[in-house]
Amino acid sequence: MSETHSQMLLEPDLLARLRTLRLRSRERLSGALVGRHKSRRRGSSSEFAEHKEYAAGDDIRRLDWRAYAKVNRYYIKQFEDETHLRAFLVVDSSGSMGYGEGAANKLAHASRLAGALGYLLLRDQDSVGLIAYNDHVTEAIPPRSDQGATQELFRTLGNLRAEGPTQLTMGLTAVLEQARRRSIVVVLSDLFEENTEFLDLLSILSKRHEVMLLHVLHPDELDFPFERMHLFRSMEDGSELMAEPEVIRDAYLREMQSFIETCRKRCVNQGIRYALVPSGGAVDEQLSAALGERG
Repeated sequence: MSETHSQMLLEPDLLARLRTLRLRSRERLSGALVGRHKSRRRGSSSEFAEHKEYAAGDDIRRLDWRAYAKVNRYYIKQFEDETHLRAFLVVDSSGSMGYGEGAANKLAHASRLAGALGYLLLRDQDSVGLIAYNDHVTEAIPPRSDQGATQELFRTLGNLRAEGPTQLTMGLTAVLEQARRRSIVVVLSDLFEENTEFLDLLSILSKRHEVMLLHVLHPDELDFPFERMHLFRSMEDGSELMAEPEVIRDAYLREMQSFIETCRKRCVNQGIRYALVPSGGAVDEQLSAALGERG
């Protein structure tokens, strides 16, 4: 993704609109997805959960001096009943996600959606991690809530490149290995894979975590607006097909609708939130609809 896109991941007017969405999104994420936060009581019965980087106002009695001795940085111990939400953003960066220009580019749009979700969570000091994948994990940021988390998340999302074949199971397996306690898992992908094995893994994941699938497709893929003889080229393996759009349009649209409906039904039946999010759409409106509706 270009440097320009990295700088414009979330432009000022979008950030302004997200601020009005924050409290509603916060309620939906913590209520509809994972239940209310546990109480923030302290005591010896609390189970240690994770570290967070020290920030002004934190209780210095909970500084981890062993961690300081190892990395020369101050970290605060957090306990299970003090931690907020933990989320994993799983972004498809395979070749097919490179389709589209500008804001309608599928990877650009998925990155903006992921960045907006990360922004909403990190503003409330929740922990956010990122996993990007094609046929292997290309980026992996463990969940963080410290002051540098937003910058690292935006920088990584802005630098993603669409390349290689799709294998969602790689990204989902990485979450299963890293998420040791119940988390929110948000998957952003066009789901263009040769088989639907990933749906079985999504089902397994949903039994342990709260899962949301944001199905990112370009308007061209939904409407098939092409005319005259056209050369279609795969963005993953380079294969080509010369075809007359008028001849194949009806069959294509039936197959696409069947594919979308299969994914939606499988998700809804497993309690997974599913939302079709056409690339180039308004990020805040798409997230508001996705967070407010199940299925």
